[in-house]
Amino acid sequence: MGKKDEFLDNIKNGKSLKTSLIVNKIIFNDSNKVVCILADKTGDIKATLSNKDGNIKEGTVIYVEGVKDSNLEIKKYEILSDYKIEDYLPIVKRPIEDIMNEIDLLTKKYIFSREGKALNDYFFKDETFLEKFKKGIGGVSMHHNYIGGLAEHTLGVMYLTSVLCERYECKRTETAVLGAKLHDIGKIYELDSNGSFKYTLRGEMEGHIVIGVQLIDRAINENPSFYSDDFVNRIKGCIVQHHGKLEYGSPRNMKMEESFIINLADNLDATMNKINQIKSKTLENGWSEYDKKLETRLYL
Repeated sequence: MGKKDEFLDNIKNGKSLKTSLIVNKIIFNDSNKVVCILADKTGDIKATLSNKDGNIKEGTVIYVEGVKDSNLEIKKYEILSDYKIEDYLPIVKRPIEDIMNEIDLLTKKYIFSREGKALNDYFFKDETFLEKFKKGIGGVSMHHNYIGGLAEHTLGVMYLTSVLCERYECKRTETAVLGAKLHDIGKIYELDSNGSFKYTLRGEMEGHIVIGVQLIDRAINENPSFYSDDFVNRIKGCIVQHHGKLEYGSPRNMKMEESFIINLADNLDATMNKINQIKSKTLENGWSEYDKKLETRLYL
């Protein structure tokens, strides 16, 4: 088949469709049926497939015929081997360079010390890092789960952090904004965005917070005498503490003004991204499906 001509966001609810989609996530699987999330680069939708010989796996691309509604009613499908994977990976709606330009503007406004500029440049003037960062996802399913999502989430957290710092007169705004920019850099190695989104083995074993601290250590160790102990401890503290509490995967509870601010900004940006995704799949004046992250349905 090769080229894909019809995409989910161009198909209205209630309309028949004939198109190819990737199995993004399997929710339930037994000998009779597979309940899964099917997707292309423009969106995703829940569907139920008959289980033909147990050959449906995450990352499988299938050609389907059915009717699109709040869920996808599939009449028949077949597995494809000839396709371009780029057609099936969801991607951020804005041009990635626009997002990076906004990140750069916030960086220039708030990152001004020699230590802050040096640590920022270690990562964001490295072409290999930048390529991974711009293609990174913010999550597998929870939020910003699309190509470019990591950069978009980083921008959101930086912006909200800057607003909170100015509103509440944060003592170390530069540290907070730089910490916000670096808080999720470990995700470039935690998450695999080269097919059906999933955790890497390193991501499963270590997680993005541990990986992020390792990346900071590597940067500092290239010129250890350049950075003060206070600067290093605070930046690493922002990364280590940004999940807020031990039960949320944070190695340490929040112990700094900066980490409280980043945690609030991180949670707000992730939550509103999830709500925006739910809105795009829910009829107006109707109830959404129950969402695990929000722990509720939304009346939209």
